[in-house]
Amino acid sequence: MKITDIPVMNDYIRMCADGWDQGWHERNGGNLTYRMRPEEVDQCRPFFKETPGDWVDMGVQADNLKGEYFLSTGSGKYFRNVPLAPQDNLCLLEIDGEGKRWRIVWGLEQGGRPTSEFPSHFLNHSVRKAATKGENRVIYHAHPANLIAMTYLLPLTARDFTRALWQSATECPVVFPGGVGVVPWMVPGGADIALATSKLMKEYDAAVWAHHGLFASGPDFDTTFGLMHTIEKAAQIYLLALSAGGGKLRQTIEDNDLRAIAKEFGVTLREEFLD
Repeated sequence: MKITDIPVMNDYIRMCADGWDQGWHERNGGNLTYRMRPEEVDQCRPFFKETPGDWVDMGVQADNLKGEYFLSTGSGKYFRNVPLAPQDNLCLLEIDGEGKRWRIVWGLEQGGRPTSEFPSHFLNHSVRKAATKGENRVIYHAHPANLIAMTYLLPLTARDFTRALWQSATECPVVFPGGVGVVPWMVPGGADIALATSKLMKEYDAAVWAHHGLFASGPDFDTTFGLMHTIEKAAQIYLLALSAGGGKLRQTIEDNDLRAIAKEFGVTLREEFLD
């Protein structure tokens, strides 16, 4: 048996492959982290390194993630290579007892570090764990082109983006009834963008990074990938409609229609985003 035969590893690798197939991960773009269940850690433990890597300070800290374990893509690694050589492109990280340092216990056999966005992921895991009573375990960052294009057209507000997406595809208010947050452009990889995103993720399942990509969270791989996929498809529809209509929409899903969808499917829309 190999570590890649363990179900959680299979699911993680599949999501990396699916993201590459969608075209969301040019070169080494994007990253994926997963907060592991204790039983999954136990399944992987026989494959841990005899000598773990050195402890590395993250520059951020979270009490509710002390001693947790994470799967992470590697910094500078390509999603397209994950299925070919997971041991060289992924890593399994242990968080220390203070909740501020990580060390590699499996993976990145040819050297390297977890994604440079790990501080952002870590803080957002902390926020989503608290907000969902431990349910959310996946944080996914990708570069879906249509959504990025929208950040050059719309005001960078949660209300503007949420309304445009909700009105672009009927399933959107059902999939993300709480809307999406928006982070203005910031240098990626550091504590500042991590803090800015984590503030939004207290309220939202997903946050748009202006001129950069999308940050999404969920309880499992299917739900999180589906959220990313739904938002990007809605963004594509929005841009296609604007382009075909010469920058004008003849009709759309009106606010009372959105309310009717919410009532039918038993979800609660963020009312302040409606007129």
